[in-house]
Amino acid sequence: MSEVISIANQKGGVGKTTTAVNLAASLAEKGKKVLLLDIDPQSNATTSLGFSRSDYEYNIYHVLIGNKKISEVVLKTAIKKLDLVPSNIGLVGIEKEFYNPKKKNRELVLKERLKEVSKKYDFIIIDSPPALGPITINALSSSDSVIIPIQCEFFALEGLAQLLNTVSLLKKTINPKLKIRGFLPTMYSGQNNLSKQVLADLTHHFKDKLFHVKKGKECIVVPRNVKIAESPSFGKPVTAYASKSKGSVAYRDLATVIARG
Repeated sequence: MSEVISIANQKGGVGKTTTAVNLAASLAEKGKKVLLLDIDPQSNATTSLGFSRSDYEYNIYHVLIGNKKISEVVLKTAIKKLDLVPSNIGLVGIEKEFYNPKKKNRELVLKERLKEVSKKYDFIIIDSPPALGPITINALSSSDSVIIPIQCEFFALEGLAQLLNTVSLLKKTINPKLKIRGFLPTMYSGQNNLSKQVLADLTHHFKDKLFHVKKGKECIVVPRNVKIAESPSFGKPVTAYASKSKGSVAYRDLATVIARG
């Protein structure tokens, strides 16, 4: 069975899509069969892997409304063992349907759809939208765990309590297996005092939930890195665009931790 991991944070601009794309690519590099599920209407994960709207007719929206199976919308990427379920701006239309109180089990639609492919992949990575709406609730309800990227900048921890409360509520109700896999500091700069302070705060509050390649070593942080910023415009994860960059090293380290369980 696949291990399903959501990348979530209701705050935008924290490196959520970057983490989803590069973690998925790094796991695939390790020989794992990976499905990257783009359920963000902005479809940045789809674009980051080199696809444009003209490259596909159907997307995750058609899966969620029941018109297509996941296997019917999967795209093969340029990276061996990495598949993609694309998104599109039309996905915003699903919000109204999911908010309909008459719709039974509306929080479990995605979970039901994923059953079809759960034995085909080692990992399913879900890139969720920057909001705690019905789409993100569906993602978390489908997941074994969630990785929370947190940028090392001002307001980094703003709104985090709401996300943690949502995870706790879902765990108590519709998804008892859901756990926080860990917090991933992003956009870190060792020359920036604010970055250092945010990382110190994260270490103080969530020491046991940071990622470490080896016990006793410093936690994994994703640096502020120009190669990470450039790679989506070339339709590649940073691990393929600039293989030896510090950003690539960080995401490969993260994949090492995730792959070993």
